[in-house]
Amino acid sequence: MPGRALNAEGPLPPTLARAFAPVHKSALGAAAGIVFGTLVAGLTVFHVVARPVHAPEISLLSQYFYGYEVSWIGAVVGLFWGFLTGFVAGWFMAFIRNFTTAVWLVIIRARAALSQPFLDHI
Repeated sequence: MPGRALNAEGPLPPTLARAFAPVHKSALGAAAGIVFGTLVAGLTVFHVVARPVHAPEISLLSQYFYGYEVSWIGAVVGLFWGFLTGFVAGWFMAFIRNFTTAVWLVIIRARAALSQPFLDHI
């Protein structure tokens, strides 16, 4: 219903419910993991095949990813660690987004409830 005021007790209108729907944490984690793992593996394969001279030193990833090296096996290890790192980062981003949205909605509903006259609730 257009023009309907948001009350503190009722549910959200369907358009707002879709706008503030929570992000699926596992889905975002899997998507970020696939992208990051593929990126690390692809970059490693590029360095193994092309051997660029003036490229950044990606062997430093071994400081963060146990077992990583610039080789074909290192590409598989990088795929695993990249997926794991991307999954955790994506899951955490979705968690933070869902948490802040939920807190924000609670604050908005509380302000809406407090803005109404007190005797109207009795």
